[in-house]
Amino acid sequence: MTREFSGKVAVVTGAGRNIGRAIALTLAEGGASVVVNARSNRAEAEAVAREIEAGGGRAIVHIGDVADVAGVQAMADAAVKRFSRIDILVNNAALRREKSFADMDYAEWREILDVTLDGTFHCVKACLPALRKSGAGTIVNIGGLSAHTGAKNRAHVVTAKAGIIGFTRALAHDLADDGITVNCVVPGLIGTPRPKDKPEPAHHLTHNTITGNRGLPEDVAAAVRFLCGPGARYINGQAIHTNGGAYLGA
Repeated sequence: MTREFSGKVAVVTGAGRNIGRAIALTLAEGGASVVVNARSNRAEAEAVAREIEAGGGRAIVHIGDVADVAGVQAMADAAVKRFSRIDILVNNAALRREKSFADMDYAEWREILDVTLDGTFHCVKACLPALRKSGAGTIVNIGGLSAHTGAKNRAHVVTAKAGIIGFTRALAHDLADDGITVNCVVPGLIGTPRPKDKPEPAHHLTHNTITGNRGLPEDVAAAVRFLCGPGARYINGQAIHTNGGAYLGA
């Protein structure tokens, strides 16, 4: 693999673990300096930054909730202050909960949309001035399989992730004149470590891959890396599925 991101700077939200961690490490492997964002777990974020630095890369940690407008602006400001630019924004931070719609209250509905959908809005707004200056900026939003298939007990998550697809397509139009591409990577059936009190989502049990195996966070990260690279500049407004064939729709 080449160091296609040498001299570039990437902001990755929700980068302390699993898919976000893999994305941060993969972009750093490509030569990018990385802002490692986590909502609250500083130890995890700092561990990712140390991995990047151990590989000869550069990284800073920013702890903050993407639902907090001021905190997101502080993250963008910190990136520009430390590295002088932002070329890549990966909106990975999200909440994934399960609850029947009948038992869901508005606060629980709003919590998911605040982080997953509104948080993506806040991050794009805060990073946009720097992305415009890049000349070849890239935004990659991380979607979700259930936005395309639906899922029981996930009305809030499905709605938020479906909104991410619409937001991706809208931004691709709005930001094309700025030389910024906007795409979405949609993971499906990815094997990630889960706490004992948070089992695998029930809707995963209704899907099977045609490859016969679950994917890895690194599989998602590889798709993100491609979309951020020079070979993907003609790809814009797309949803790229990484699910081993569990879903074959658009």
